[in-house]
Amino acid sequence: MPTVIFPGPEGRLEGRFSPAPRPRAPVAMILHPHPQGGGTMNEQITQRLYKTFVNRGFATLRFNFRGVGRSQGSFDNGIGELSDAASALDWVQQVHPEAQVTWVAGVSFGALIGMQLLMRRPEIRGWISIGAPASMYDFSFLAPCPASGIFIHGAQDTVVQPQAVTKLVEKLRTQKHITVHHEEIPRANHFFENEQAELMKSVDNYLDFRLDPSCPIK
Repeated sequence: MPTVIFPGPEGRLEGRFSPAPRPRAPVAMILHPHPQGGGTMNEQITQRLYKTFVNRGFATLRFNFRGVGRSQGSFDNGIGELSDAASALDWVQQVHPEAQVTWVAGVSFGALIGMQLLMRRPEIRGWISIGAPASMYDFSFLAPCPASGIFIHGAQDTVVQPQAVTKLVEKLRTQKHITVHHEEIPRANHFFENEQAELMKSVDNYLDFRLDPSCPIK
């Protein structure tokens, strides 16, 4: 799990990168929660997502947004962080140019940035959004959402009301050519305290489904 430093829009960005085990392996990028709420690439769910994709043979990167850890710059309300994510994906593609498919997984604020990146990068074919802050930010930029993925939310979340995510899912499901999955973890709050095993079971089940060669979603 080597530390990597790569150029971002405001200076260097710090990450952890697991190289591809084979030439045409897919890419996964993991985006951490809100920097001003203590979010870093070493946050527990971010780390577990990273390990999940590494174990499935992806070239996998997690990194600190600007102003976090050894990443330079300062918090930019999501605008600069989206640029950071685009730079991070550029860097992975330079290191691993053979990848045909990219996935993005984000936690809370990271889920917002991941969905915004999805709109700009057609190579992203799958996404996992955990605790997406649908009641705090306007997700109407997903028009139309270009790829299929899953929202996973805690049914006991008091930071982002579950019904805000349900409403977003219902809206996205009216679109053609994509399939939006949605799971609520019954006892989980926004941070999935004591429920991370259930959360990761949902992630693994979804990846089993999507990565199966017979999956109807391409």
